[in-house]
Amino acid sequence: MIPLDASSLTTNCQPWRVRVVEETGSTSDDARAAAMAGEEPGLVIFAEAQTAGRGRRENRWQAPAGKDLMFTLLMRPEGPVALWPRMTTLAALAICKAIEEELPLSPQIKWPNDVYLRDRKVSGLLAEAVITQTGPMLVLGIGLNVNTREFPPELAGAATSLLLSLPQSPVIEFDRNDLAASLLRHLHEQMGRLEDGFLEAVSEVRERSWLLGRQIRATVDGAEIYGRAVDLDLEGHLRLALPDGSLRTLSSAESIRQVV
Repeated sequence: MIPLDASSLTTNCQPWRVRVVEETGSTSDDARAAAMAGEEPGLVIFAEAQTAGRGRRENRWQAPAGKDLMFTLLMRPEGPVALWPRMTTLAALAICKAIEEELPLSPQIKWPNDVYLRDRKVSGLLAEAVITQTGPMLVLGIGLNVNTREFPPELAGAATSLLLSLPQSPVIEFDRNDLAASLLRHLHEQMGRLEDGFLEAVSEVRERSWLLGRQIRATVDGAEIYGRAVDLDLEGHLRLALPDGSLRTLSSAESIRQVV
């Protein structure tokens, strides 16, 4: 295992300030606490091991120590706070671009905040706002399965890693520092598209969509909605064609499942 190098990542990935911890409960909780204690935006906390990482709906993000990338960014995007929800779309695109840059793989985005490889989840993200004494900030947590070779039985059919997704799985593990640096560069680049470049970004997300064209079941505010995913609107929200012929736009969902 090659450890993550905070000094090198900070030097090569400006404006981010990178901190690496051996083990923590949740990097997102740590970033939130840092923000409340007066930390400035730009902090990134990576953990070699996480004991209470979480995704949407309080799902746990499980990963073996030293194998994958688990980190949280403390951000204050330039632009109106009303546009900050767009960062979920931009961050998913950044993850895809980083994977494409480093490996011969074709990631897809499962709206709203998962990245898939070969119909299995390889990455997830969760963005949450926090109010501090210096104003609002965004806490963006990301998990990316990099070198994991085995998953718990309940995840074995649904999750994958970059290493497992290659046509021939290499014997030597990937250097996570290269992937981390690529991710941080692309995340910074995508942040700059919050306003003027967002429509183009949605087009790039649309090209990488895992959902479009599929019949799905979505849970929204506790109610189930069935329909075919037909498009993303100008805000990156999902457009569904319902069985009665009408269209419905979803800005968020508790869960999304393909109907087989």
